[in-house]
Amino acid sequence: MINSSEIREHMEVIGSDGGHVGRVDHVMGDEIELAKLDLGAGLRHHLIPMTWVDSIEDEKVRLNLTQDAAKAGWREKH
Repeated sequence: MINSSEIREHMEVIGSDGGHVGRVDHVMGDEIELAKLDLGAGLRHHLIPMTWVDSIEDEKVRLNLTQDAAKAGWREKH
C-alpha cells in the first residue's frame, strides 16, 4: 500500500507505459487531484483514485494502468 504522504505537489504522474498523465496538485482523501495547468490533463482538474498508484520512484507517481486507460477512467472535477 502506498502512503499518500509520499505524494507531493508537482510530482509527475505517469502510466505503466511511461506516458505522461499529469502532475499532482494535491491529495484529497483517497484521490489525487491533478493540476489544471497541464496540457496532459487537458487544462482541467481531474481526479484519480489512490488504488491506481503502483509505486513512487524518482519523484514520479507510477500508475498500475497505462496513460490511455488512466485518461479514459479519470473523473473530471466540477
